[in-house]
Amino acid sequence: MRILLVGHGRLGRAIEALCPSRGVEIADTLDEVNNAGGCALVEGRWKGVDVAIDASTPDAFLQNFPRLVALGFNLVVGTTGWQAHEPEVREAVSRAHIGAVVAPNFSIGAALLDDLAARAVRLLAPQPDYSVWVHEAHHAAKQDAPSGTALRLARAMQAAGYTRPIDISSTRAGFIPGTHTAGVEGHHESLTLTHTVRDRAVFAEGALAAAEWVRGRQGWFTMRDVLGLT
Repeated sequence: MRILLVGHGRLGRAIEALCPSRGVEIADTLDEVNNAGGCALVEGRWKGVDVAIDASTPDAFLQNFPRLVALGFNLVVGTTGWQAHEPEVREAVSRAHIGAVVAPNFSIGAALLDDLAARAVRLLAPQPDYSVWVHEAHHAAKQDAPSGTALRLARAMQAAGYTRPIDISSTRAGFIPGTHTAGVEGHHESLTLTHTVRDRAVFAEGALAAAEWVRGRQGWFTMRDVLGLT
């Protein structure tokens, strides 16, 4: 597999480090210097690229995305903070007849946390005295808060039938790779489900698995599709 890596932050560097051991070739790594305003994403330059992985920033993604679509690449998108534009991005993917795996978190454990939290909410739906909350913690440099993973976790519980407000809180400190907790609070007891990342390599592994999976596919997908959880 030959990929174009767009973004060279924490996730981009982790993907870059993992590629040699997975037999993945990087056509190039683009960043804010060599791809300012998307200037490097020009037709004819990227022959033989199978998938582009965007691990940039929200503003850079919105600049890069139309150019990536025009090049006809299938996409893996790990950038968060742009979701207000999701309807237009989905429409562009559909019009271009490409495939895109879009995920705020590429780890298997985070996808399973969604399922487990949704199941807990369904079981507790008849109990009006229980409330639900979400907390997430990330490194101090993370720009968006709450994280895309926390928002997705809350949506999973709402889709499972929880209709009351869900309190979502965030911590930004140090070098935390990522911790997400779904909590259920009753009068006399609490239940918490927590996913903790120990090594950022788990995100890189998931991103490369998503890139391999989306080759030759068309449509809008998440890690639930990649992992066969849908």
